[in-house]
Amino acid sequence: MPEITYAEALRAALREEMIRDERVFLFGEDIGRYGGAFGVTFGLLDEFGEQRVKETPISEAAIVGAATGAALVGMRPVAEIMFMDFILLTMEQLVNQAAKVRFMFGGKATVPMVIRMAGGSGTGAAAQHSQSLESLLIHIPGIKVVNPSTPYDAKGLLTSSIRDPNPVCFVEHKQLYKTKGEVPEGEYTIPIGVADVKREGSDITVVAGNIMVPRTMAAAQKLAQEGIEAEVVDPRTLRPLDVETITNSVRKTGRLLVVHEACQTGGWAGEVIASVASSHAFDYLDAPMRRLAGADVPIPYNRNLELAAVPQEQDIEREIRRIVSNQY
Repeated sequence: MPEITYAEALRAALREEMIRDERVFLFGEDIGRYGGAFGVTFGLLDEFGEQRVKETPISEAAIVGAATGAALVGMRPVAEIMFMDFILLTMEQLVNQAAKVRFMFGGKATVPMVIRMAGGSGTGAAAQHSQSLESLLIHIPGIKVVNPSTPYDAKGLLTSSIRDPNPVCFVEHKQLYKTKGEVPEGEYTIPIGVADVKREGSDITVVAGNIMVPRTMAAAQKLAQEGIEAEVVDPRTLRPLDVETITNSVRKTGRLLVVHEACQTGGWAGEVIASVASSHAFDYLDAPMRRLAGADVPIPYNRNLELAAVPQEQDIEREIRRIVSNQY
């Protein structure tokens, strides 16, 4: 399989779905000639034209509102929110309209739209352009939240998201766009709601999402040299959450660490831990379940403080070692 970047994998999924289904169109700020803030849609305007790659005013509320309306009348819009932080401007359209329409109309109306958004820190973009708001979104019934960590997962899950009849918030971490991985040519799908065991292990289960997956994988490789074998589980989607894969892994290893970049308070790590606590896996635990998350602070602009505000590879390595050696 060819190696391509995360951004190229997303572009490939968009292009293939636009060829396959004429109802699919793109919608957002600077997505045409400029190719999007992170280059994902570059070249698609030339191929598909202005009717299917639509530039919008700088109004996230208008983008999501218009996408909701288009989806209701049979189109399949893929809207881009330049920075995840700005999803907060769309809460009325997303939460009170798109998420509830299918329920309120007894399934007679659906909202098949995807909202792509770039989240996370690490680029020096400071407090208003660096947030990880996945946990806010998973609280809303009617919305699916997808959180891929690899180019392979990004393409397969974006394809599935475009074909899904429900609103999907598709979260892309800024630091992943240039990462490379093997991706098959041609279309394929990955089911929404199915986790992936990225690394087999026997001593501890580490559930990590998005940018924390490569960091956890790197930490696990180092710890393997000390005889500590960590199993790395990537949920890939946070709503619906694949509790079965997670609990089966915890039952095998007897230990659990959940890692995410978002602030710890109210973060999705708590949901994972609560799910394990109420499952068959709880009786197999040999140590308290732990979470490693971002500090409860706005992301600083200062480079050193920005790095300190979210878990890094060495933090994950240290936390795994503590849990396995019963030093928590």
